[in-house]
Amino acid sequence: MLRQDPPQGVGSGPGDVARTAEHLADDVREVLALRSVGRTFPGTPPVEALRDVDLVVRRGDYVSVVGPSGSGKSTLLHILGLLDRPTSGDYLLDGTPTRELSEADRSALRGGRIGFVFQSFHLLPHRSALDNVLLATLYSAVPRAERRTRALEALDRVGMSHRLDFLPPVLSGGERQRVAVARAVVATPRVLLADEPTGNLDSANSAGVLDLFDELHRDGLTLVVITHDDEVSVRARRRVRIADGTLREVS
Repeated sequence: MLRQDPPQGVGSGPGDVARTAEHLADDVREVLALRSVGRTFPGTPPVEALRDVDLVVRRGDYVSVVGPSGSGKSTLLHILGLLDRPTSGDYLLDGTPTRELSEADRSALRGGRIGFVFQSFHLLPHRSALDNVLLATLYSAVPRAERRTRALEALDRVGMSHRLDFLPPVLSGGERQRVAVARAVVATPRVLLADEPTGNLDSANSAGVLDLFDELHRDGLTLVVITHDDEVSVRARRRVRIADGTLREVS
């Protein structure tokens, strides 16, 4: 329920009311929206990887998409991450239709608004934890003067401020994934997309990464986690199951 009174420090004039209404509307706006999305790959016969998919993720959601191998999870992730285009339907990111955008515009939108965490970490092995996070600021809108401060803050946020100068090969799997999360959130993305984020971790490190996702969600970050693991998916506030390219909400 939207509160009636203006926030503390906000007046009651027409301009203040308009700004308050804009702020409240922004709080509930759709961050990601798939509208009747299909993705078909050529072949004999063609492979229908996604079928008439509708999915809305609003600001502050924590959504898991769970399904077995071959169910369409990777295809869905590639479309959500602007790494692929739907064959039919459309995908809106922050209200912007993306299907017909140029590759340059899609790349800019992806770099500024989406953070990625992958199963295999994808850290540069010969660069320190700090350097790996700093490099991510080069492809975003983080001003040059703020890059080091933002990288240090991101690593502190994930509990890795004591490992700044360590190279990835000497870090544990859980520590490498925390650095990867820091890299993903350093540019303050609108949404974090995680692809099997615990797939290469033991149970203890998996729990630590999922606890970190809980903390990020409590801080207001929007998360979408793609996984085959029901134990990972139940940590989300919303669960969506994918099978044979179709989605359904799980109660």
